[in-house]
Amino acid sequence: MKLFSPSPTPHSPFTIPWFSLSLTGIFFASLFLRFWGLGRFNALVFDEVYYAKYANNYLTGTEFEHAHPPLSTYIIAIGMWIGSHLPIGQDMVNGLTGSLRSTWSYRWLNALTGAFIPLVVAAIAYQLNRRRSYAVIAALFSAADGLFLVESRYALNNVYLVILGLLGQLFFLMALQRQKYWRWLMLGLSGMFFGACICIKWNGLWFLLGVYFVWITAWLIKWRISGIGDEKSDPIKTKRSRNPLINVTQLNIIHIIINYGIIPFATYSLLWIPQILMNPKYGGFWKLQKYILEFHEKVGSGPNVHPYCSKWYTWPLMIRPVAYFYQTAQTLQEQVPAYPPLPNGVGKVIYDVHAMGNPILYWLSTAAIALLIVLLLHRLWLGVWGIFFPTTTNYMTIYLVMNWFANLLPWVRVTRCIFLYHYMGSSVFSALGLAWIIDRWLNGEQRQRQMWAIIAIALILLAFAWWLPIYLGLPLSPQGHKLRMWFDSWI
Repeated sequence: MKLFSPSPTPHSPFTIPWFSLSLTGIFFASLFLRFWGLGRFNALVFDEVYYAKYANNYLTGTEFEHAHPPLSTYIIAIGMWIGSHLPIGQDMVNGLTGSLRSTWSYRWLNALTGAFIPLVVAAIAYQLNRRRSYAVIAALFSAADGLFLVESRYALNNVYLVILGLLGQLFFLMALQRQKYWRWLMLGLSGMFFGACICIKWNGLWFLLGVYFVWITAWLIKWRISGIGDEKSDPIKTKRSRNPLINVTQLNIIHIIINYGIIPFATYSLLWIPQILMNPKYGGFWKLQKYILEFHEKVGSGPNVHPYCSKWYTWPLMIRPVAYFYQTAQTLQEQVPAYPPLPNGVGKVIYDVHAMGNPILYWLSTAAIALLIVLLLHRLWLGVWGIFFPTTTNYMTIYLVMNWFANLLPWVRVTRCIFLYHYMGSSVFSALGLAWIIDRWLNGEQRQRQMWAIIAIALILLAFAWWLPIYLGLPLSPQGHKLRMWFDSWI
């Protein structure tokens, strides 16, 4: 099974394999940034107070009840068990999880998983239009997203949600390019990844919803314009588009029900078995689903619930990021965290882990997805009047916009406290949209657009380097910290 097919043209033995080298470099850079100083704070950071403790409960046989599905906790527990038996990362230990564990033991598997996300994003980009330059730019932007870096360095669950959801999307795209049993196999794997994603958090459903949005939109277009989706009756298709989404209407209702209904639900249900067996007093499958629903319905919103609650419509502009860790010290040699913390204004060194995206990447991605929304509305309006060409541009626009909306719009009706990290699913697709536009500009003939594309990439990388200290929790002076907090709402 090849995610990245070889180039159709032969290469001389002296040709530099820039594509492989680029992705390898991005992967190892991501890996280094995630593992460097991984045990820096000998504490439970943000929601590690839940996930690391719950993971340790599995290892000690302690019964407990959890307000989320259990898969991420299983994974963290496996990583914690392996990490506790390795001869590395044992210099920082604490008993905060309920057992004596090293901080490295409950964080390393998250770090490893997060380093693979840029590669999965690159694979999706490559499947969409077979452009290697687009795949590399998409991977680079994913690696330069500070929120993904922060989430990867602690025992939290969002990196598992995102990578499983993206794998479901990847196998969906791969299935569209295959026939018969290979298509069924890819669709089945896609459905399993979506089921596993939902077993991280219920909002993993949004990745599956994206497939429904794309499929329904394609069928509406085919219904409105006779012949769309029928390769034999549409010669434009084979000449103009290499996008697998031209085949989406080859999926019928049986494909959808089995692979995106039955298989995800079966996968989700089976993954609950260890939790139910290890915690029998809390009831069976349906009782636990009811408990999760009731728990989240009772969670309020606003600063009284949590100071970093934010509204869904603020996420594309990154108005309210989340502080995961904040401590001050008098010198660089002091142990951090120190309890009790220093009084306000006394510390000369600030350690701040801020869960915020790369601001330049976020703002440019939001502009890109807004442009694609306008383009899609125009194309759909033409489609109403019987004009729709099955080109790569049209189908990629449908795919990116529909998945962006699918991961964002369900939050409109959510009344509980929600955070910027709930935008991570949507942000992948807006960044894919930005990478697509920049790739087209770079490979176009207009020099001005090429320059703007180079400037945009440079600004994104410079911004990532500028905010890197608050992604990694590196020591900053009060002045250095203030220079990175551009808005009061960021603090």
